Amino acid sequence: DTFNSQDIANVLNAFAKMDHRHPQLFDAVAKAAIHIIDSFNSQDIANTVNAFAKMDHRHPQLFDAVAKAAIPTIDSFNSQDIANTVNAFANMDHPHPELFDAVAKVAIPIIDNFNQQDIANTVSAFAATRHSTQT
Repeated sequence: DTFNSQDIANVLNAFAKMDHRHPQLFDAVAKAAIHIIDSFNSQDIANTVNAFAKMDHRHPQLFDAVAKAAIPTIDSFNSQDIANTVNAFANMDHPHPELFDAVAKVAIPIIDNFNQQDIANTVSAFAATRHSTQT
C-alpha cells in the first residue's frame, strides 16, 4: 500500500505536533511526496510544508516541487492555506519569487477573506523574504 497526499500531510503533522524529530522519515516522505505532488490539494500542500517548517527540516527539492505544483492552483487556496504555505517558505528561508507573485495576485482581491492571523502570517512571510510585487 502507498500513502496518498493526505496521508503524507497527516503523518508529517503528527510528528511536528509531537515535536518528534526524525530526519530520515522526513527525507523519505519528502521523496515520496515529490513523486505525487500533483495530487496534493491546497490543504495538503500547506500542511506538508508547514510540518517541515515546524521541524526546521530543510528539503529544497520538496519546496521547489511544492511551489511548482502550487502556482497553477493557487487560486483554489483559501486564506489559511495561502498564509501557511508562504509562511513555511519564509521560515525555511526558501524564497520562491514566482510563488510569492502568484500569491499576491490571488490574495489581494480576496484579502477581506483573511483573518488577522492569515494577514499577519502572509505579510510577515513577504517581509521575511524581502519580496515585493507590482500587482
